[in-house]
Amino acid sequence: MKTRNVIALLIVLPCLASGALVPVSAADDDADTANQNWHDLHQEVKAGHLVPMTAIMDWLEARFEGQILEVELEQDHGHGSIEYEVEMIGPQGQVVEFEFDATTGELLSIEGVNIEAMKKTP
Repeated sequence: MKTRNVIALLIVLPCLASGALVPVSAADDDADTANQNWHDLHQEVKAGHLVPMTAIMDWLEARFEGQILEVELEQDHGHGSIEYEVEMIGPQGQVVEFEFDATTGELLSIEGVNIEAMKKTP
């Protein structure tokens, strides 16, 4: 198994209209509820409904230099899509955000400064 330098990994599960995952609230400090949320997320990945975060990290590691600062799992309530938002810091200190469709793993967008300097050469 690969070892990665992950500065912080934050998974945020907003309320999902489908009810497939139990929402996590910032005010919810109950450990049992938090454990249930992680269990539900794991089940969604295991059932093939969500791409594993390791697949997203492998994709990024193969194509970009940098370290992951933060990961969020969010639902776009307007479209009903679920997305991973991954924030990376590049070798020159640039911060770049990548958005992926969590159900397919497709890269949706990249935002940031000096993105080209983070790209690995093939």
